[in-house]
Order: sequence, then structure tokens, then C-alpha cells
Amino acid sequence: METGYVMISKKSRWLLVLAAICVTIALFVPVWYIYLDAPQYPEGLRLSIRVHKLAGDVDIINGLNHYIGMKTLHSNDFVEFTWLPYILTLYALLFVGTALNGRLKWLNASLVAFIIFGVVAMVDFWKWEYDYGHNLDPAAAIKVPGMSYQPPLIGFKQLLNFGAYSIPAAGGWLLLIAGILLLVAVLIETLGRRVVKRPSQLAMVGMAAMILSSCGNSGPQAIHYNKDACDFCKMSISVPGFATELVTSKGRIYKFDDLSCMLAYKKANLQVPVSDVYVTSFVAPHEFIKTPDAWFVRHETLKSPMGGNTAAFSDSLAALKFATDARAKVLNWQELQRVWPNNNR
Repeated sequence: METGYVMISKKSRWLLVLAAICVTIALFVPVWYIYLDAPQYPEGLRLSIRVHKLAGDVDIINGLNHYIGMKTLHSNDFVEFTWLPYILTLYALLFVGTALNGRLKWLNASLVAFIIFGVVAMVDFWKWEYDYGHNLDPAAAIKVPGMSYQPPLIGFKQLLNFGAYSIPAAGGWLLLIAGILLLVAVLIETLGRRVVKRPSQLAMVGMAAMILSSCGNSGPQAIHYNKDACDFCKMSISVPGFATELVTSKGRIYKFDDLSCMLAYKKANLQVPVSDVYVTSFVAPHEFIKTPDAWFVRHETLKSPMGGNTAAFSDSLAALKFATDARAKVLNWQELQRVWPNNNR
């Protein structure tokens, strides 16, 4: 029968120390970035959020926002900048203290407390963005009925002629890594030692994994046929089975009604950093396939909206059957780009 405290392993203690180091470094580097780009600002504008102040192109952004009635940004207006450095310092000390005393209960409590902090911080950030984008000066020089200017919590959003990107900076990623290190330590102790006696412990670990893995998630968006417009030809995306999407490294998603439009846009905008390209399945139009995983068949009888006449398949056998019936060839993504007309990569 166990009479003392359940102690954690040396490996878990080192993970706690690494988590404390990540949190400490996050005190001195930007935690979040909001980028704004527009034709009149080809190099873009950046709002850098640190744990104790705002930095970057704050004055320029304030000058632009004045015309549409948004509040000016001042570090002194955010009470969070007063207590956030102390909270993160306390978490770093908590992690080091847990590594020193080695108690399993302290480790579990550290993970739960850090997850609560993360959720509260993101909710507070969203509430600030909502107030910033909705509470506008009625006497503003530019008023667009029904328009709000709330920046995205994470990812991309179009605000008039500005594209707004909201992404974690180095400090944000370090805080996420700290959370993952805590989760790994808990998994080592609960699964490796086989000390899980209550379903609630498994539920806690599972919930932590879901929350941490959801951060920074980006991918294709559902296409609303006959509503969404092609970002190249501007025509309505109306024919299922041929639509494509391009995702930039900052999370912005461009939608196209045809593979030809996507490739033409990609060629005309070489400065856009591309993260992923998706095509819709010809046999299951609501299914997205990453282009390296897709198989393509080109044939004039396909009659796609803008003349690309190319079908994509997730299964090579399905593509081969279609190609055999059409007396065409099956191509992978690299081969398709090489034979595509006027497409010099």
C-alpha cells in the first residue's frame, strides 16, 4: 500500500524545466502579430503584441483607423500588460517548483492551470478584438452601414481593402510548446507508470490534447457553390468537382472555380508564400485533396468552367479507370504542372 506522495520521473522534471524556459523567453519576445496589407502599403503594416506593450506600426495603424472610427491603440489602455508579465513569471516558477518537489499532483495541477490560462487569454483577446472592431465612433469620416472591423482571432480576414492576418509570434509558439511539454510529462506519468485509476484523469489528458492540438490549425474551407467567387476570374464557383483552394503560409485562403484559374493566379502572384494547394475530388466534390496526394486526368470532354478540363482523384485506381475509359493518361501533381499550357514554374 502506498503511503507517500506519488513522485514523477526525472524525464518529466526536465520537461517541466524546459517548459519554464519557454515561458521565460516568451516574456522578452513578441507573442502575437497582426499584419495588415493593402495596395497602398505593399510592404504591409505590423502590430506586434508583447506581454507588456504594443509595438510595430502602431502610429500608422492608429492614423488609418481614425477615419473609420476605430479606437486608437495605446499600451497604457490595456490592464493585461500590467499583470501578464507577473502571471507568466509565476507559471515559470510553478513549473520549476514542481520539478524540484516532484509531486504528481503538482504536475497535474500545473497542466490544468496552464490550460485555463490559455483559454482565458484567448477569450480575452477575442473580446478585445470584438470591442475594437465593433464600437466605432459615429462621427467617423468613413462609415459603411453594417460593416464591422473585428480582426481575426487567428488566420485571415478581409477588412475593406485591407487583408488582416492574425498569427502567433515566437512568444506565442513558445507558450504552446510549454503546454505541449506539460502534456507530454503528464502522459509519461499516467501512461508510463499506469497510475490512472479514475476516468476523470484520462478525460483531463484527452481534453488537454484536443485544446493544444487545435491551436494553429489551418486547412481548406468549405466551398459554398453559387455563392463564393473565384479569386482569379471573379466568376461564381458553381460547378462541383473542379474547384481548388490555395492556402498561404499566413493562413489566407484563396478559392478558384477551376484548376486553370488557380495556376494562373499562382503564376501571376509569385510573391505570395504558398503553404498548401487543395483540389476537390471529381467523384466527391466536397472532399479536399492535397495536390501531392492527388491523381489527375485531363480530357476535353470534362468541360470544366474555365477550360482546365482536369479531374482530380484521391484514389489512383479510380483515376486509372476514368483515364482508361477516356483514353487519357493519369498524372501526378508534378507531371501535371510540367504539361500544363503556359505554366512555367
